Amino acid sequence: MKVLAISDTHVPRRARELPDEVWREVEEADVVVHAGDWVTEPLLDHLTATARRLIAVYGNNDGPELRRRLPEVARADLDGLSVAVVHETGPAGGRESRCDEWFPDTDVLVFGHSHIPWDSVTPNGLRLLNPGSPTDRRRQPACTYLTMTVEAARCRDVRFHELPREARR
Repeated sequence: MKVLAISDTHVPRRARELPDEVWREVEEADVVVHAGDWVTEPLLDHLTATARRLIAVYGNNDGPELRRRLPEVARADLDGLSVAVVHETGPAGGRESRCDEWFPDTDVLVFGHSHIPWDSVTPNGLRLLNPGSPTDRRRQPACTYLTMTVEAARCRDVRFHELPREARR
């Protein structure tokens, strides 16, 4: 199962649209995960119509319309892998222990908010993944998204993809 993870798209504030490369990944993915900060509903509508399966949450920049349609925390079973999605996990310091406490029966937690790509494993074995942002790099060298393969309750081939500057629209 091919999974695409994105977060902090901030459309149309940071970009008018997602980069074409990300839309190609949406079309190829079995599951698309969005970890919040959509900003407006049209992107949610387009992803809902395009993705085979969408697992998504709202973020701190999402207003009442998006909060009515999306949960704060989403959970899914992907081929036996327990996945949770949330926008904010708090400061980087102490993140692993907090997430172990908050998500004890989870194998992988996808989160956003910082726009900083992140891949770590907590003491209890929870994998923490932040795809960064495909539209707003902030202080990062590039805009990013993440792909991975899920097979037989395992997360494999986790890969961060950097987008060229000209990809932002």
